[in-house]
Amino acid sequence: MNPSARRPSAPGRLPAPDGPDDLDDGHRRFTRIWSRAVYPATATSMTRGEFEEYLLPLARLLGDALHARPFDPSPGRVVGAALVEAHCTAPDALPQVLGVVDAYLLLYCSDPAALPTEEGRARCARLQHAISAGFARALQERTRAEQEALSRAALAARETVEKALHESETRFRAVFEGAAIGIGIADMEGRILDLNGALARMFGGSEHHVRSRRVSDWVHPDDAPGVWRLHEELVRGERDHYRVEKPYPRSDGTVLWTNLTVSLLRDADGEPRYMLALMEDITERRLLNLRLRYEATHDALTDLPNRTMFFERLEHALSPDSGTSRIGLCYLDLDGFKTVNDSLGHAVGDQLLVNVAERLQSCVTSPRHLVARIGGDEFVALVNDPVSPSEVTDLARRALDALSSPIPLGGRELTVRASIGIVEGPVGELTPAEVLRSADITMYRAKARGGNRYELADPDSDARTISRHMLTTHLPAALEHEEFFIEYQPLVRMDDGSVEGAEALVRWAHPRHGVLGPDRFIPLAEHTGLIVPLGRWVLEQAVRQACEWQVRGIGGPRPLRVNVNLSPRQLRHPELVAETVAILGNAGLDPSSLCLEVTESALIRADDDELKPLRQLADLGVRIALDDFGTGYSNLASLRRLPASTLKLDRSFTRGLQQHPADPVDLKVVEGIVSLAHALDLAVTVEGVETAVQAEQLRELGCDSAQGWYYARPGPPERLGGALPLAAGQ
Repeated sequence: MNPSARRPSAPGRLPAPDGPDDLDDGHRRFTRIWSRAVYPATATSMTRGEFEEYLLPLARLLGDALHARPFDPSPGRVVGAALVEAHCTAPDALPQVLGVVDAYLLLYCSDPAALPTEEGRARCARLQHAISAGFARALQERTRAEQEALSRAALAARETVEKALHESETRFRAVFEGAAIGIGIADMEGRILDLNGALARMFGGSEHHVRSRRVSDWVHPDDAPGVWRLHEELVRGERDHYRVEKPYPRSDGTVLWTNLTVSLLRDADGEPRYMLALMEDITERRLLNLRLRYEATHDALTDLPNRTMFFERLEHALSPDSGTSRIGLCYLDLDGFKTVNDSLGHAVGDQLLVNVAERLQSCVTSPRHLVARIGGDEFVALVNDPVSPSEVTDLARRALDALSSPIPLGGRELTVRASIGIVEGPVGELTPAEVLRSADITMYRAKARGGNRYELADPDSDARTISRHMLTTHLPAALEHEEFFIEYQPLVRMDDGSVEGAEALVRWAHPRHGVLGPDRFIPLAEHTGLIVPLGRWVLEQAVRQACEWQVRGIGGPRPLRVNVNLSPRQLRHPELVAETVAILGNAGLDPSSLCLEVTESALIRADDDELKPLRQLADLGVRIALDDFGTGYSNLASLRRLPASTLKLDRSFTRGLQQHPADPVDLKVVEGIVSLAHALDLAVTVEGVETAVQAEQLRELGCDSAQGWYYARPGPPERLGGALPLAAGQ
């Protein structure tokens, strides 16, 4: 068929979404370059201008695909098929198309602000692969149609031979010799009877090289499984045709790759007589696909296998039919690599990664090992069927040793450190994502312990980390769903045993894990910033409860005080003073009935700007307590500059007072702290009082108030309205 005999359907039916003017101008520039490169190799009746307009919506389609979220390379298949429809099917047309896409698509059809360069290159490579696949599929479908026509013509010609030999031979030869694809005819014993010029040229132009061998002699090591079974079924007359992708050895030692279609020709009685083979040379296309596949599965910077190939190998190793019984995985992350990028530039960082990749690759000692770069400064080493766990740890040790010597770059030497997480065990217990997550968690554990080391995966540690992550994820919803509640622990005056107030202690009624203490979620809330709204909620609830106690007359003539903990992040919150004043005002609570407890470490290290909000609150009458005193780097001299009115002595100083006789060292320490605090006009509250002996010792040492299980455990606010237990466990 003459390629110009029909025009392709209007390109306007392809998606062509509008975009910014400058991006659309880029599409047109890309289209002009594309048209100049491809038009000479296109057999079409369109003019140059018409062909350019045909390509424009294809360029827009590729540009849209580049920026799509999530990325989908399938528009490339549409473009490949459209090129075949436009008769861009000359031998060098596809390389020209892909060459222009590779060189100019990102330049003219991408927005660098929306699409990072490295991601753009990866997406461009996958689009090229999709274009090639769509081109090949469309070309194959067109070729198959031609093949069927040829088959019917060949059959018709053979039948006509018996009636009019001269007429049928002339007709058959016209089709046979004029076909662009290779055609060969063999008898049922496999002897090759005839072949056309196209087939001879595929094998280097030597017709004798083809005729000298039987069909069964063309076995190749890369034959697909089942090819010769299909051939035997055709010879026996059990099937009429089959299609396969098959390689053939050429006389010069190279390999010819073909799309092979073999049809059975029967005589008038239906008996098998001949085999007709139609061959399409796909060698160049296959090599192109292999190159695109390599680019899609290898890191462009280091040439190591990339994340895609690593997960393919890992999934295969973990599949039940892989034959692998155990795997080992080393997850490596460079320590401080961001500093190199920030201080020396990304170019030096890239050179460093290349050198690291080379050193890691040198550690591989077995074909069962795979080293890959999965992103940034993260590398993995996969070991299939390790002889023992030590094989995996030895690989990690060699990697650390290989990175231990400085790397010379640009006249300077850079020292490289790395943290490695190791997972080793039987397959079938974990999914690929779980294996990588465990290795990642373990790697961060190695980094937290100083880095430049490896750690082995610990299921218990993994479970704790995952649990922390789940709690962190659920925290925002927990506050919204009112899953938090407050318990109150009484503060008791040591001189007469009366209750002077209570400390508000937040709890989390988790729907899955039950009631969680603050040690399980307060650090997570502090890390994520949720401590600010959570702390505001606790303050509102505690202030409202203190008002209720006072209205009910609990505490007698001296109103009960409520103590609320204030985290370091809350201390730095700019609205702390305004929000506290508003909460007190809305509830109608006197500021003196509120005490904010701030940890010693947060107050001692705070500068004047950070202390300013507390001084403002103290000036309004709010009491400030220095919590957990003695657990940090206590700077006794700095106590004078703090706006605190109370020291809360940590329980670690009073444990020695539980025994009889009391620890003399603890006695002296507590006595000194109490004396110093009173000299600075600070009250002393003791935490963790658990026995009567301990309470009596602290009272004699001059402590002002105390809290602990000896007096009462934390409980609901109603307990302060009844009788207060005076012993632990009651």
